Order: sequence, then C-alpha cells, then structure tokens
Amino acid sequence: MTHSLKMITALGTPLTAEEDLHPAGLEAQIQDQLTHGINGFLVAGTMGLMQLLKDSTYRELVERSVQFNAGHAELLVGVGDTSFVRTRERIRMVEDFAIDGIVVISPYFLKYSQSDLVDYFETLADLSSRPVFLYDLPQTTGTKLEVDTVLQLAKHPNIRGIKCSDHFTTIRPVIDAVGEEFRVIVAQPNLMDVLLQAGVREHLDGIYIVVPEWIEAMVEATLVKDWNRLALVQQDLSALLKLLTTFSTPLFSTVTTLMNERGIPGNFAPQPMRPVTAAEREQLLAHPLVQKVLTGKPITSVEA
Repeated sequence: MTHSLKMITALGTPLTAEEDLHPAGLEAQIQDQLTHGINGFLVAGTMGLMQLLKDSTYRELVERSVQFNAGHAELLVGVGDTSFVRTRERIRMVEDFAIDGIVVISPYFLKYSQSDLVDYFETLADLSSRPVFLYDLPQTTGTKLEVDTVLQLAKHPNIRGIKCSDHFTTIRPVIDAVGEEFRVIVAQPNLMDVLLQAGVREHLDGIYIVVPEWIEAMVEATLVKDWNRLALVQQDLSALLKLLTTFSTPLFSTVTTLMNERGIPGNFAPQPMRPVTAAEREQLLAHPLVQKVLTGKPITSVEA
C-alpha cells in the first residue's frame, strides 16, 4: 500500500542462546513487518538494545537487516553511544552499508549542557556520509534536547530530522517552526489516534513488532478517515502497552514470548534480563488481550 504516512518499526534484535545474532529470527521479523505495510525500520535503536550487543553482533545486525529488507522500506540505524569517539566508531562501522540514515541518541551516563550537545551532533553530522537524525529520549538518557537546541541543529544540512520519545508537547514547537525538510518522527504509541487525526504523518515505536496488523489497521482507518475504528484500535494498543509494562517479567522477556508465539524465533532479552518462567508464560498467553494479539485482529467499528 502506497500512502503518505510513515510507520517506522523499531526492530528487536533476536539472539541465539550464545547471544549471537539469530539471522532466521531477524529475517522472519522483517518479512512479518513488510507483509503488513510497514515502510520504515529503525535497526539497533532502544528496542534493538544496541548497547547490550557485541560489536560483531551489531555489525552483523546491520548487514543482515540491509540484506533482508532488500530496499523495500526506509532503513535507519542507531549509532548513539556514551561519547563522541564511541559514536564515531559506530558510524564508521555501518555507513558503508546501504542504509538511509543514522539515528544518534543524546550521549548518556554523564550529563551535558545544551552547548555541548550542539557541538556533539554538529561534529558527527560533519563527518557522517549518511543523513543524521537526532534521538530525544530524556527518560533514559537523563538529558533533554531543548527546543532551541533542536532548532539550531535543524539548520545543519546533514541533520535531517529528530525521533522524539518525549511527550508530544515538547516537540510540537519544533513541528510548528521547521519546514518539511526537517522530519519530526514521534514515538507516542498511546496517542497515535489523536496525532494521526491531527495530521502527524511520521510515527515510530518498538511495539509495532508485536502487532503489525494493528498498525496496518490504524493506517487504513486514517486513510479513509474512519476515526471511530482508529480510536478502537488505539484502545487495544494502549491496553497492550500497559500490560507489557506492568507484567511480572522484564518487558523484553515478555516481548520474546509474544514474538516466538508469532513464529519469530530468537531471544529479544539478553542477560541479565531473566527469561519468562513456564507459569508466567501460561498466565501471559491466557490473557484475553494477548489472545487478541495472537489472532492479529484488533477491535474494529464493524465488529463492535
């Protein structure tokens, strides 16, 4: 389906028991997403747990993602690390692959001023042969990319956009101020229906790996302006997010269970995250919402 909406899935990284890349799991995941109309991927983002991977696994992840995607969807790669030199090495590691851009999270572990961040991103953008996308995730990094900082960085010719995981109100002034050349990609899975109806066209999240059918349904509802159906799917999506983040097991272990049930092999929760126990797995799979996830069918206005 060709349309003006951009739905970008933050891919998980399937691993073997030895925590090497699970190529079959990666291929199955990418094909599953493509089948349901996903037209963008973020590889090695937060969902992909780049920081927990061996360098060799990270490099193979990017190489295999390019291979399995085969040019069907836009392919962005997370490269952000704890320092300038570490991020620079990540860029050098991946920029020879056929990727569409790199995504650079604010450096974490230590705190930096907004001036430091401007220098950091501009210097990386100067040396990168690929378009650079900022990544604002203050909940994890502890450092917020302020509006004035983003607007200053948006002037750089090789900084093409921002992926914002902070609340939408923090990025709205940027949307109002910049032109279409600077892309604002929002990660607001609990507000997708509101934002789609309001005309926000670019969305990204890791939850898409579990329910690509639901994201496809949201796109279809948006294109025909069936706002009731869109809201109903959103209700299911929000309920699923709450379940995944409050269940007794680590989030990535819960996701692993659901992905494996979809027929996508691999472990998406590297150590030290513990796996799901047999009793927890039984409890999770018996949940009515998970049953709905595994059928691939959200509520629609026709069914309601």
